[in-house]
Amino acid sequence: MLFTCKAGALVYRFFVLAILLRFEYMQSWQPTTTHEARVARAELLRTIREFFYARNVLEVDTPLLSNGTVTDEHLDAFDTQFNFASSGKPTTLYLQTSPEYAMKRLLCADSGSIYQVCKAFRHEGEGRWHNPEFTMLEWYRLGFDHFALMDEVDALLQETLNTASAEKMTYQQAFQTFLKIDPLSADNDVLLKAMEEQNIDIHAPQSLSYDSKLQLLFSYVIEPKIGNEKPCFIYDFPASQAALAKLSPVDERVAERFEVYYKGAELANGFHELSAAKEQRERFETDNEKRKETGLPAKPIDENFLSALDAGLPSCSGVALGIDRLLMLKSNASHIQEVINFTVSRA
Repeated sequence: MLFTCKAGALVYRFFVLAILLRFEYMQSWQPTTTHEARVARAELLRTIREFFYARNVLEVDTPLLSNGTVTDEHLDAFDTQFNFASSGKPTTLYLQTSPEYAMKRLLCADSGSIYQVCKAFRHEGEGRWHNPEFTMLEWYRLGFDHFALMDEVDALLQETLNTASAEKMTYQQAFQTFLKIDPLSADNDVLLKAMEEQNIDIHAPQSLSYDSKLQLLFSYVIEPKIGNEKPCFIYDFPASQAALAKLSPVDERVAERFEVYYKGAELANGFHELSAAKEQRERFETDNEKRKETGLPAKPIDENFLSALDAGLPSCSGVALGIDRLLMLKSNASHIQEVINFTVSRA
């Protein structure tokens, strides 16, 4: 009798699970957004286009597929095999993690200041702030350094989110303010001690690179404390964390890169752009060496991009901003699925 009861309970559980899975399957065709969210996206895109139209910045379009890809050890691109290449041989193509390389090729071809709204793809898990396929706004301003571009990003946030004027601090100041350590001179033992004091409990922390330790401390300790009331720009990152940015003429330990944070979201990442092709190639090769050291495969360098730099990139600064995250903040959404019609789970 006991066996029969247990078997009956087991059958019942499977029956309930089957109903739930069937219900989920029946619902999976539907978008995760409301109609109001779709209207809000359209209005946000219109505001962005009007913002750049008023500043005489040209909207452009570039390919989503490329023969080369990012070498950054912290980014992973989707790839696909193309069987009809002009060479007659199958070749691997990569979905862009951002339109940066192609847009810089346009800058080298005298496009002037440009912007683009497009899809970007990163081979990472779903989360509150991230979907593997997302919408990106990227733009480049000729004659701007990273300070001038920070001011323009701030103006865009005020226009779209009605924010107060942003605050700014260097990467070094942020660590000194919130962790009482200097990220440009502290040794590994200091970083490991700080991780222990902040209860950052991960496996084999001593095996992490110096930059990985810094990034963990920044994300666990500093990010939650900045940009809560108004946007906060962090600038002058360690040179090792800015492979596409110029080194600071004041302190070559840092590069002219910035990020902006607001209400828990990392919104944008910008650079005073490196224009030297030889130095850029060396940085890509260094990235690939780091990938090999951590057991990751090396990635093909984008030779078309380096050839364009050889031809000459005009002095400029550029920034990439996540539109989905911007829309989340604008509509007070708690999860990215509220602003994307079909996340990867329902694609």
